[in-house]
Amino acid sequence: MPEKSLTLGQAIDTIIDALSALPPESRTTAIETARNHLGITLSQDTRDSRIRVPTTDATRKTDPPAPSPKHESSVRDIRSFKEQKKPTSAQQMACLVAYYLQELAPTDERKMKVSTADLDKYFKQAQFKLPSDIGQVLKNGKKAGYFDAADRGHYKLNAVGYNLVSHGLPASHKP
Repeated sequence: MPEKSLTLGQAIDTIIDALSALPPESRTTAIETARNHLGITLSQDTRDSRIRVPTTDATRKTDPPAPSPKHESSVRDIRSFKEQKKPTSAQQMACLVAYYLQELAPTDERKMKVSTADLDKYFKQAQFKLPSDIGQVLKNGKKAGYFDAADRGHYKLNAVGYNLVSHGLPASHKP
């Protein structure tokens, strides 16, 4: 299917229309995700706030790489949070999903309880390998002490799980 050519003004109008349809708290996430998808980086120098768009291979060498998130305040989505915390198991990833939904997700996505449907959705968004039996992950997380049962099929991250994500990940050294 051939792409329709737009003028710069038409493209801006299209972007504004699309973002206007979203709740205000989701707009930044949409912009950041599109920016990352297109490979657009922002200059680190606050005096130079111009957007840098990828160019040819010859000139791309001069553009700095996009900074990796180092603090939870820089978390924009579940994928960047996973890359920051580096979970090594499905149970750790389930704790990350619950923590993200409780503390860091856009306001309209926040929730205190998680289900296997949430794990499926956010494991995929984070590009974390899906376990063979995703339905067992929260049950095992409860047995391990990371979750409390909330209601049928839903679990709530408890203090142990919260502390794992907040203070135990990424693991500082391997055994």
